[in-house]
Amino acid sequence: MKDEVLFSLSYGMYAIGVKDEKKPSACIVNTVFQVTNTPNMVAVSMNHNNYSHECIRKTGIFTVSVLSEDTPGTVIGALGFNSGRDTDKLSNIRHRVLAEGVPVIKENSCCWFLCKVVTSVETPTHTVFIGEVIAGSDKTRGVPMTYDYYHKVIKGSAPRNAPTYRAAPPVDDGNDGEEWVCTVCGYVYSDPDVPFEELPADWVCPICGMPKTAFKRK
Repeated sequence: MKDEVLFSLSYGMYAIGVKDEKKPSACIVNTVFQVTNTPNMVAVSMNHNNYSHECIRKTGIFTVSVLSEDTPGTVIGALGFNSGRDTDKLSNIRHRVLAEGVPVIKENSCCWFLCKVVTSVETPTHTVFIGEVIAGSDKTRGVPMTYDYYHKVIKGSAPRNAPTYRAAPPVDDGNDGEEWVCTVCGYVYSDPDVPFEELPADWVCPICGMPKTAFKRK
């Protein structure tokens, strides 16, 4: 079987809130699903290398913020393409810190859940944390963002730790080097009216916030 067959499975876009000894943090995942409803339990797949994985292991709690289609790409970039080990990923993102010390995202998210880990399942690269929902929103707002929407509309890419990551194949599209790709998140700039060289010096990637110097000609 080809791995591409698995790309037909449905995924969403979620911000997982965690905490360490000093500050709250968060990361982006695409695999969250409900396991039971009596009690309500959800499962989250998290790469072993993620700092959020380490935090969940230590504290046993996490939040899930369901991102909407109106969530800015810069929010996903800030949470998905940086590490909470050495970066305050929430410094420029509207969020709320619950009494338990974990954050929920307020940047156009649909709803949130606070979860307590009850068990987990290990794979060679990921841990599937199963948590009981102990608090959350009373209602939802907006339309949840799907992974397909993120790729096709926002033009975002998957970080290397994501289970759906795939390297972009080389393409000879005859653009003669007029496309520029972000070396951090993979965003491709290809505005036919404004050449990359003419963008202002303080322009940043709309997905991950990196400067022009992080781009290379495709």
